[in-house]
Amino acid sequence: MDRLIYTAMSGANAAMQRQSVLASNLANVSTPGFRSEFSTYRSVPLEGEGPSTRVFALETTAGYADTPGLAQSTGNPLDAMAKGGAWFAVQGLDGVEAYTRAGAMHVNAEGALVNAQGLPMLDDSGAPLNMAAHAEPSIGTDGTVTAKVAGQTGVVVGRLKLATPEPDQRLLRGADGLFRMPDGASLPADATARMETGVLEGSNVNAVEAMVGMIHAARQFEMQMRLLQNAETNDKSAANLLGLG
Repeated sequence: MDRLIYTAMSGANAAMQRQSVLASNLANVSTPGFRSEFSTYRSVPLEGEGPSTRVFALETTAGYADTPGLAQSTGNPLDAMAKGGAWFAVQGLDGVEAYTRAGAMHVNAEGALVNAQGLPMLDDSGAPLNMAAHAEPSIGTDGTVTAKVAGQTGVVVGRLKLATPEPDQRLLRGADGLFRMPDGASLPADATARMETGVLEGSNVNAVEAMVGMIHAARQFEMQMRLLQNAETNDKSAANLLGLG
């Protein structure tokens, strides 16, 4: 059997994986704070007997686009957009501190300030922010959270933790869509970070670019499948010739 099928198979698999990444990006074109995921091909030489004239194609994830999405005005005082390279700190389902650019928040029935997924927002000390369930919260541009009960003056309950990674620190996206430090450590609170309230950061996915990429990946997949068909035809022709001999 022609070894071409293995090379073509690896190419088809890489194209299929790229299609999956692009489809995920396109599906999140309206998700607040979403970061577009990069995907790249890389060639891996096939080791073994004989000359190394064949390579396998592998699809790898090269990270994500860190450009901010467009600001989307909502008028909701509990919606916020972190400025610059700052991230909101939340408590993941695993209990570990994680980071997100999605700033849609609300107070749940227990009085905890949570994000759209119900995960607790963290304060400067890394603890969840809590207040009276019937209190009316407001957020300042520095992340200070004030809770006001009817007939009483507002009380500061804490400051949202805004963290800004250093230029050489790259957050990793987890399966839950949240970002974390590669070593699992927590970033320090950035006292100079600021945010804008009443707006949300949109996704930074370029829908047109993602759609063009999906078309290109589909064509690459079709080309690899044709190579597989050619290899099958060559095998049949060779078998017929050997049978005649």
